[in-house]
This record gives sequence, C-alpha cells and structure tokens, in this order.
Amino acid sequence: MTIYTRFTAHLNAALDQIEPLATLDRRAVTVEPPRDASHGDLATNAAMVLAKPAGMNPRAAAELIAAKLAALAEVARVAIAGPGFINLTLVDESWRDELRAITAQAGDYGRLVHTDPPMVNIEYVSANPTGPMHMGHCRGAVVGDALAALLEFAGHRVTREYYVNDAGGQVDVLARSVHLRYREALGEAIAIPEGLYPGEYLVPVGQALAAEFGDRYVAAGEGAWLALFRTRAVAAMMALIKADLALLGIHHDLFSSEAALQAAGKPEAAEAMLRARDLIYDGVLEAPKGETPEDWEPVVLPLFRSTQFGDDQDRPIRKSTGQWTYFGADLAYHFQKSQSADQLIDIWGADHAGTVKRITAAVQALTGGATRFDVKLVQMVRLLRDGEPVKMSKRAGNFVTLADVVREVGKDVVRFTMLTRKADAQMDFDFAKVVEASKDNPVFYVQYAHARTRSLARKAAEAGITANGADLGLLDAAELALVKLAAQFPRVVETAAAAREPHRIAFYLYDLAAAFHAQWNVGNDRPERRFLILDNPGLTAARLYLAQALGQVIRNGLHIMGVAAVEELS
Repeated sequence: MTIYTRFTAHLNAALDQIEPLATLDRRAVTVEPPRDASHGDLATNAAMVLAKPAGMNPRAAAELIAAKLAALAEVARVAIAGPGFINLTLVDESWRDELRAITAQAGDYGRLVHTDPPMVNIEYVSANPTGPMHMGHCRGAVVGDALAALLEFAGHRVTREYYVNDAGGQVDVLARSVHLRYREALGEAIAIPEGLYPGEYLVPVGQALAAEFGDRYVAAGEGAWLALFRTRAVAAMMALIKADLALLGIHHDLFSSEAALQAAGKPEAAEAMLRARDLIYDGVLEAPKGETPEDWEPVVLPLFRSTQFGDDQDRPIRKSTGQWTYFGADLAYHFQKSQSADQLIDIWGADHAGTVKRITAAVQALTGGATRFDVKLVQMVRLLRDGEPVKMSKRAGNFVTLADVVREVGKDVVRFTMLTRKADAQMDFDFAKVVEASKDNPVFYVQYAHARTRSLARKAAEAGITANGADLGLLDAAELALVKLAAQFPRVVETAAAAREPHRIAFYLYDLAAAFHAQWNVGNDRPERRFLILDNPGLTAARLYLAQALGQVIRNGLHIMGVAAVEELS
C-alpha cells in the first residue's frame, strides 16, 4: 500500500462517517499531489465532486471532510483552498515510512495488484514481412513493448501480438523479387524492375533456394513456384524481423498469420455473425465525392453498418471480385483477438489514422461494446546527424535499418529516446544528441542519476559506511522533498497505464533525476550538504539510504521502459 492508496482509504473512511456523503458514487474522487507543492503534500477534490449530488455547498462539505482528516495522526495540517479543494500536509514520519517502503518493496515498489486482472492484447510492429526492420518501424515497436511492460507492472495480464500480413499482394511481389535473386544465384545477370523489392537482404534467400532446388524453377511458369517462394520468403523475412526486434529486446508472445486467418474461415464467421444481427447488408456504395470518375459504376457489395457506431459511412468487407477488403480482413482479425482478451490495443503509424473509426466500430459491433479498444497512433521519426537529415542506406534498399541504428548508439539509447515524446508528437532522432553527455539528453541524465547512486554506495562502502540501521530522522525538508517525488511513482504507473501512455514514465524519471542532481550539486558549494561526509557517518548513512531508494525507483521505471540501469558512466 502506497501513501496515496493509504490516504484514499483514510478519505473513504471519513466519507463513510458523513451522512450526506456516505452513499455517493466516489469514482471521480482523487487523492493526488497538489499542483503547487507549497499548498501541501496531498490534495483531494472530494468536496467538489460530492457536494452537488449531496445537495451541499462545496465549502461546507470540505469543512466536514477536513475535520475528519485533521484527526489523523499522519496529518500535520489541513487547509481548504478556493471553493472546496482540501490540501493536506503530512508529518515528516509519514515520508520516512514511505522511504522505508521503497527499500522494503525494492523491485516491486510501484507494482499494482488486481484481484481479477484483465487480459490485454497489444498488437504492435506488424510490419509487412517484406524486408528487415527500418527506423520507420522503430518507434511503434518501442512504444508497444513499453506499454506492454507498463500494463504488466500495473497488474494486467498481457499478450504481445504481431500480425503477419502474409495474404496481400505485397507478398506476391516479394516472391517475384526473390525469384530474381534465385536466378541471380544461379549465375544469371538480372535487373530489378520498378515495383519489385531491390534490397540486397533478399540475396541470401535466393541463394538458399538455388542451393535447395537448383535450376528447377528458372524457366518454370509463375504458377509452379509463386506459392513456394512466397512461403519461403515470408519465413526468411520474419526471421530477419525477429532478429532485428531482438536487438531492441522485443519478443512477441504470438505471431498471427493473415493467410492462416483467412484459410480458417474467420472472415466468413465474422460476416455470418454480423449478418445475423443485421449489421452487414448488401448495398451500393455512394459515388466518390467530387467529380465522379468515368469508369465508376454502382456495385452491390456486403457493407458493414459502421455508421451505427460513429463512422461517417458504411464500409465494404468484400471487393466486387469477392476478395476480402483490408477492412474485412482486419474486422475478422479483431474478432479473433477479442475472443481471448478483455481489452485490445493497436499501435499504428499515424498514416493509419483514417481507419481508426471503422475498426473501433467493428470492435464495438463484434463484442457488443464489452471489449475496451484503444488505438495509439505513432508519428514517424526524422533521423538527423548533427542537425542534418541522414541519407538513406542503399545497402538495405532505400531505408535506414533499425539494426544499424541500434548497433551505433545502443539498445537503451534507442528505447529511451523513443519514449521522450508523446507517441503522436513529431520526433527528431539526432545521432549526436542522443549520446550527448548533458542534461539536455534525458537518456544520459537519468542514467547518470542512477550511476551516481551506485557510485555513492561504492565510496561509502570503502569508508565502512552502509545504510543499514540509518537514522532517517536526520533527513531534512529538502531531502524529504525527494522522497515525496519518489513516492509519486506508483501513482504515475497507475495513471500512465490507464492513459496507455508509457512516455509518462520517461517524463517522471527525468524529473526525479533532475531533482536528485540538483540536491547533489548543492554540495559542490556547501560541503555540509554533500551525500558523502566521511567524518559524519550517521548523516552519510541516512543520505545513502535516501539515494539508494531513489536509485531503486529509477531502476523500476527503467525496467518498464526496457532500459538497463547502468552502474557507472565512462
């Protein structure tokens, strides 16, 4: 139990004793840090939320609640602000107890527990299996993986899923590209025509096929080799993709094949279920807006009633040829996912924003609104080197590979940097800046804070000083302010998980690191404020205890982000 959950319990106990408020819905009541730290340690909106349904004046309700909270031994002062906000200042021992809790809970500090944890399916990356990962995929991969770890830390059960788009025309193009490389491996001079994949990463695939089949398929018609080459090429590309993701520490639990989904008749099953509920009908699409193309003609198609769920038009699930549309296949895929999860989250590139409404409508229809569905849109990353755009890599085709970037700057730098902006905000990735040793580089600044805590522990140990049995009463107000910030970590985990925003962990860690560095740097001018004072082992032990707890919180946050906490910086 954290200080926020404990005071939420105190608040509920107080409300239970106030008759006009005791039976009201409290879901909108919060206990959180006040926006201005000078107002106190905790604030609650209870009076503001509950006064109206209770038929009371908010200020009068606040006075009743404040009187109950003021009687608590942990509360030093209660103040009512504005029309009825209640601010609490706690006794210092409450924060010392929280500091002890951080140490005692260690890697579990901030971890949430659910008695009936929801099962969440997070689908992320899902790049077409036509080549290695490039930096266009990187941000969504990191956001999805960090979100999965965040939700697990927040007490959810999580399935990490990758949807393999192996049923579309792009994999036929891949197979034809591989056939050219196969012929090249057998000694033929080839030219890659426009529309096929030119990347050299297909050379080994062609060589493997040549070694296995010899010249059997050189002159054969496409019908003889297309399916075989498609299967082998997709398998080879997925092996490349998995290896690239492993460089980032990313491993999915489940790889779902679009081709297998269709072969199993899942789209037909979804269509039948929706037709039985009159949510699919045969109709004619409206003519395109603006000037109608000369070759346009009305065609009867099976249409999903997505307008009943907030979309701006009904959507076809099949083409005039009878093939499934992208939407029809995606509808069936989400139907499949919803059968084994309570909540669904998709991580998409921002270029897919136009499809959010229709898939949201589909999930609502398929699950009767019982399954929470979120889409997180991720903006592209612009690669820079010393402020100048990075030229594309010809070696890989026409893009910068994820593997090259990870090998240059490291997994932890890439992962942390990808979480230093909201997912839907534009991002620049400057190779020089992400490895810069300055406070302007969040990666370095947070890692440096952790390294400082470890360095302090080593130096204290050399002097024979440990944090065991430290007198935390020696910590003053400035040092307890660090505890108050560290104690916000469980709440940050909870709110970040609820909002599906793992970048909040990165933001919080930067603020915690900045506060720690600021306190540390005071000792540069004032020796009595240093964390390590060899001739005052008692005070050093107390400050070491504090530093170690701060280091633990940083480690817990970095763990969620999938970033290692370094022991020292060179």
